[in-house]
Amino acid sequence: MSFDGKKLGILISAPPEAPAFLHGVRFAAAALQAGCSVYLYCIDSAVAGVGHPELQALRPQGLKFYACAYGAHHHGVPVDDRATFAGLTVVSDLIASTDRFVSFNAP
Repeated sequence: MSFDGKKLGILISAPPEAPAFLHGVRFAAAALQAGCSVYLYCIDSAVAGVGHPELQALRPQGLKFYACAYGAHHHGVPVDDRATFAGLTVVSDLIASTDRFVSFNAP
């Protein structure tokens, strides 16, 4: 089965120290490797992980990476070029325009 041309949306809300954060990042890595176009959005406490090395390593591989601008402000994360900082409209657009949309959340 080919994943070329398929679009995958991923939402991560777990903090970077939670297992769900890395599960989401590694799921994104596997999807990129399989040929998917991957769109990842960090929200809530996940914005603290925008600089995570495994996550940043996926950007040159084609990851489209977004982070919640409000969450960044709330958690004291600088808005810089490590992600495209945007609002919830982007999440809505990703849900509507991807073939599959999954989320990784902390318990």
